[in-house]
Amino acid sequence: MSVDPRTIAVYRSHAADYVSRFGDEDGPSESLQRFAACLPAGGQVLDLGCGPGTSAVHFLALGFDVDAIDATQEMVDIAVQRGVPARLGTFDDLDAVALYDGVWANFSLLHAPRADLPGHLAAIARALKPAGAFHIGMKLGDGAARDRLDRLYTYVTRDELAGLLAKAGFELLSEKTFEEAGLAGPVEPGIVMLARRADA
Repeated sequence: MSVDPRTIAVYRSHAADYVSRFGDEDGPSESLQRFAACLPAGGQVLDLGCGPGTSAVHFLALGFDVDAIDATQEMVDIAVQRGVPARLGTFDDLDAVALYDGVWANFSLLHAPRADLPGHLAAIARALKPAGAFHIGMKLGDGAARDRLDRLYTYVTRDELAGLLAKAGFELLSEKTFEEAGLAGPVEPGIVMLARRADA
């Protein structure tokens, strides 16, 4: 089971803090725009670990059909209040086949155990249509650790993540590294990768 109850408890108790820190963006990020450019007009997008629906709001505004899931009821409730068709669910619940034009997993899979990542990425590949787009954001590093709020993180190296994507059947299109302060405070390095199913 990929849901760490202590991590979910943190998001439940800090939902309002998370929204105040990450819940509002003036417009879609560069990564979101690059991802959206890979999708057909009106395409179906899965926001996997949607949080308060920040990205999903932008996808809806761009005319996409959005399916948004999160493992924290409080986050789902906030997303629904913002007009996002969000529902409660975990990474393990993804069993769709060739349904989505794109899957957006923006710093959500970093809470999954390392041993579960290959299975989750394989499920995402199955859920995508041929040549479907996939965005993933992770924190860079080694091992796994809890932050000061008690959230459990799985850290990856750039090459490890690229290898996981390749083994799951993805072709890497672009990548970007950066440093950012998260909800817990410290500035940490992260990476986003844009890929597509390699059967284009």
